[in-house]
Amino acid sequence: MDSFVANSKEDKHSSASERMNAPWVEKYRPRNVDEVVYHSEIVLVLKKVLDGADLPNILLYGPPGTGKTSAVMAFCRELFPVHKVFCDRILELNASDERGIQVVRTRVCCLSLNIFLSFPTIWSFVVFQIKEFAHRAVPKGRIPFKIVILDEVDAMTGAAQAALRRIIEKYSKTTRFFLICNYVSRIIDPLTSRCAKFRFKPLPLECQKDRLLYICKNEGIDISDDTLSMLITFCEGDLRRSINYLQSLSFRQNITSDFIFSTTGQVPEKDIHEVILACHSSDATRLLGAVDYLHRCGYSARLVIDRLFDHLLDDDALADIDKSAIFDKMAVCPPLFELFGAELIKFIVTFVCVKRSFLK
Repeated sequence: MDSFVANSKEDKHSSASERMNAPWVEKYRPRNVDEVVYHSEIVLVLKKVLDGADLPNILLYGPPGTGKTSAVMAFCRELFPVHKVFCDRILELNASDERGIQVVRTRVCCLSLNIFLSFPTIWSFVVFQIKEFAHRAVPKGRIPFKIVILDEVDAMTGAAQAALRRIIEKYSKTTRFFLICNYVSRIIDPLTSRCAKFRFKPLPLECQKDRLLYICKNEGIDISDDTLSMLITFCEGDLRRSINYLQSLSFRQNITSDFIFSTTGQVPEKDIHEVILACHSSDATRLLGAVDYLHRCGYSARLVIDRLFDHLLDDDALADIDKSAIFDKMAVCPPLFELFGAELIKFIVTFVCVKRSFLK
């Protein structure tokens, strides 16, 4: 028992030197459940499990970068602090290392399985891995189960999800499942009904700001509150993206708003303002020139629409009835983007719709 719960220095999951050289997303990833912020419901459940309560199968869903995988990994590290036990008891499957064609090809050859490498077959192989892991006997100890962490479950086919449901039922005595996805609507009902569901909301500005200020203090980064708030706003509740952008900006001596725009790929306010003035103008050449400039700068049409929407929404000079008319026209644009491959055509479609609303 003592060896099971021991937390020796040589059995740490990552040494201090490794964390120093790791990307900041990994370096500042929560190491225990107490470090997980904002998501109080799931934190409370995980703490009760650590105190001895039963662990249900859990489905975590929500936007990217909100801490779903980090919360699960922090819990598993705390539950199985010894590295060898952690490796024996945890099976983690994710898109980066378990679902690629090359990985499946390699592992299938090793297992001497003759299968056709289509996407349904990939998922069949993933289900096969889960079944093989769940079938293993659980070593005697304080914790009588193994854990499967399956990320991006919403990318699984319906048949693979149905097979996973049967595995969850069959091995319920020895295995618990953490299913992680972005879109819970893509998970079949028989699977969701067998799990306790927890929604991870986008992290609010203040929550992200506290974490980023902590990182800035540790890394010696000098950045103003307004500039940091701008960075967080552009990331739309995605803390992972915020940390990655902050690391990219850390090489700058003086981090300004211009660097924020260039690093995040956001459209500067002056360019949005110029294209809105062109929409107000009756000169079609001016609008085409402004649109061509945005296109040559490499901005995506969807990103421009988002910035345009925010700008018009905050424009007090526009009446609400005018805003609604413009947004009604803009709402038609994203579905049309699927029909057009060229970004320039997407820009023209968007701003012609806006221009018509202004000139009415």
